[in-house]
Amino acid sequence: MYDISMTIRKNMLVYKGKDEIRPRLSTVRDFSQGDAHESELQMNVHTGTHVDAPLHMLEDGENANLFFAENPFYRAQLIDLTELEEKITAEDLKEYNIEENSFLILKTKNSQPGFLEKTPEKFIYLAESGAEYLIDKKIKGVGIDTNGIERAQSEHPTHKKLLREKIMILEGLRLNEVPAGDYILLLSLLKIAESDGLPGRAYLFEQGEIETMLKLFK
Repeated sequence: MYDISMTIRKNMLVYKGKDEIRPRLSTVRDFSQGDAHESELQMNVHTGTHVDAPLHMLEDGENANLFFAENPFYRAQLIDLTELEEKITAEDLKEYNIEENSFLILKTKNSQPGFLEKTPEKFIYLAESGAEYLIDKKIKGVGIDTNGIERAQSEHPTHKKLLREKIMILEGLRLNEVPAGDYILLLSLLKIAESDGLPGRAYLFEQGEIETMLKLFK
């Protein structure tokens, strides 16, 4: 099993390294004030590992309530694109056998230790042509190892085209330790009503691990 989620912390990586959107974690009560310790977290719903709802980029798009009935388990394919230097295009994806209804996970240089810390605004992203190719492949969702699936594209075409087709966008993954291959994705999202995005936890299980665990509980 691989935990591919980001850890929420004060100085974590955020979209393009913008300080104004970093989460704020503070203590609101401690043992000097009573018999309990309580903390408060303030953060954007697009912080860390999260999914985008259509409302995030489409004025008439559905909010994140549409995810509430989703089965949290997905058949996933992780492909290694760490050789790419700027973006992921349709041509880059054509050499892979991408299956219909799969959840495609894109591993890039973004996962390499220190890469995003040095230049957070220059992350590897999914280009518009890559999004169009994945729409044609009829995938269920697409995940990437950075806080945003696109940059340097006017009008956000990657987001908009995927979200119009209700293809789930999963951002903020940590994939450095995960090899390419077929997996089961467990995606556990916070149930926030009428939001434009949902933070959560994401795990990848190797083929057969789920069946093995179920046998243990019979």
